[in-house]
Amino acid sequence: MENQRIKIIATNRNAKHEYYIDDEFEAGIVLKGTEVKSLRMGKTNLKDSYARVKNNEVFIHQLHIGEYPYAHYDNHEPLRVRKLLFHKREIKRLYGKTKEKGLALIPLNIYFKGGKIKLTIALARGKRKYDKREIIKKRDEKREMDRARKNKI
Repeated sequence: MENQRIKIIATNRNAKHEYYIDDEFEAGIVLKGTEVKSLRMGKTNLKDSYARVKNNEVFIHQLHIGEYPYAHYDNHEPLRVRKLLFHKREIKRLYGKTKEKGLALIPLNIYFKGGKIKLTIALARGKRKYDKREIIKKRDEKREMDRARKNKI
């Protein structure tokens, strides 16, 4: 397969802090023309967005794509529900996995790939507050050790 250029538009930086990422999927997304133009300008936010399986289709909720400033009368609604494009077997697998307790579909990033807009969706399990504290504590300890090692040299 030939190499396709990937240009990342937006990343959900909070996702890895809030969730354990189990599996990742790539999906297409159904958009209007003004949404594509806004994405080219980088006017999007993945924070607080999530995906759901409904009637054998996957939809993304709370994905904010800002209005296109040059569209006067036919602009899109920034927080509308958008359909994601998956294969049928992937949808069945996602539906089965999301029925398990504690699993959610979280978008990680949105990007251009070969002229098309793609979205990376993660099957994620939520972290508890003490898990987050423990990870921060380990990261800080590692940083201190690296600093001490650097200062000795």
